[in-house]
Amino acid sequence: MRFPRASGVLLHPSSLPCAFGIGDFGPAAYEFVDFLVEARQTYWQVLPLGPTGYGDSPYQSFSAFAGNTLLISPEKLVEDGLLSRKDLVSKQTFEPGRVDYGGVYTWKNKILATAFSNFRNGAGARDDFGEFSRDNASWLDDYALYRAAKASQGQRPWYEWESSLKLHDAGVISAAREKLQEQIEAERFYQFLFFRQWMELKEYAEKGGVKIVGDVPIFVALDSADVWCNQDKFKLDADGLPKVVAGVPPDYFSKTGQLWGNPIYDWKAMGTDGFRWWVERVKHSLKIVDVLRIDHFRGFAAAWEVPGGDETAENGSWVNVPGKELFSALKDELGTLPFWAEDLGVVTPDVVELRDEFGLPGMHILQYAFGGDARNLDLPHNYVNNCVAYTGTHDNDTTVGWLSSQADTESAGEADVHDFCLRYLNATGDEINWDLIRAAWASVADTAVAPMQDLLGLGSEARMNVPASSSGNWQWRYKDGDITEALASRLGSLTETYGRNSDRSS
Repeated sequence: MRFPRASGVLLHPSSLPCAFGIGDFGPAAYEFVDFLVEARQTYWQVLPLGPTGYGDSPYQSFSAFAGNTLLISPEKLVEDGLLSRKDLVSKQTFEPGRVDYGGVYTWKNKILATAFSNFRNGAGARDDFGEFSRDNASWLDDYALYRAAKASQGQRPWYEWESSLKLHDAGVISAAREKLQEQIEAERFYQFLFFRQWMELKEYAEKGGVKIVGDVPIFVALDSADVWCNQDKFKLDADGLPKVVAGVPPDYFSKTGQLWGNPIYDWKAMGTDGFRWWVERVKHSLKIVDVLRIDHFRGFAAAWEVPGGDETAENGSWVNVPGKELFSALKDELGTLPFWAEDLGVVTPDVVELRDEFGLPGMHILQYAFGGDARNLDLPHNYVNNCVAYTGTHDNDTTVGWLSSQADTESAGEADVHDFCLRYLNATGDEINWDLIRAAWASVADTAVAPMQDLLGLGSEARMNVPASSSGNWQWRYKDGDITEALASRLGSLTETYGRNSDRSS
């Protein structure tokens, strides 16, 4: 589908400021929405919101349906009568500007357990918990059992559990549901809290004319409720281990490729029921966001499959995927497809054909625009209308950090990206972040997006993620006082100048 001319800001909720170690759905989230409204923005791109495991990446989630309970606001729980102010006093001191995942995990899980105990004792009781549990039973029951079983197994991944539990023996599963009943109910309750707080925030954004852009990671984590409960839908061996895993071949980010390690779908098995798991996943996602960015879109034409025991992605091969059949099933179910296609990486003609057949806007990254000549498709003068222009994404360095690194590269005689960039933009580089924002906003692309780090003009210290690395990512947060009236006015003026606020109500 085509989108109106508009713009937005990319910010994962974990990057919001607050006193509890990680951004959440509390007051700062509402203040950020107010900032977007004042700055005349149409979109808040939030990236995936699922529960994170090792490495803290929302692209390696315990569930494609569940929410990350670390994003639950303790202050909102106090407002609901599920916690007292006294419960929040005991928090440890968290460093502003960074997420301390270990500390947050320990502390927040304690207060969530307190909230559940108080709920069971009648505090803040709400009839809609039962309604939520019934409406979401198709995924919630399995997820709650998975998390309860995982806790009972010392948080080991499911493929290391005792064989009958690992392989979902019906009798063992029934016994586990009975034995772990209280913890299962707690996990349901935590999801209820997440989605109640999130939907309240989404409704607030909607009233201000702000739409939420979510994310569908193409693959799911091996250690997830999705794989444990649907082992026949993935290419696994008899012990539940992947025969092949996902990744990408050697590229811009890594000379040995990126070995993601996710299991690969058994697309033939997926197709036997009309791709029902995918249909339900997307329908669920579109209840909680307005637009979906389809991660690694090229993987719906063909996926890079790497033998399960390999340590790098170099020895993989491209295997065809029935993307046309999948998106046709989604279109039959949903009608319009409010998707943005992340068509980055190795974009072959079959990827372009699949994207264009369903009218999906692709992506252009300005940081990729200056490494060739005037024919580079990421240069704004080569854009088509039906695309999304980014200064950079969560996988890129910040724009300030990127230009600095290009200056270092050029001084070593390897490239002239730095000079070409400044020449193309007619810029000095003193405010390269705003130069790129202006270029994206001024382009013919229907949609323009900038990460919050670029609005703030931050360097590499604020980078969100380094692909092919497993630690130190997803930690950046902006600080109280970083968003100002002057910043909102500057972005709003640019947005009005280039006609990106004209259809906010559509």
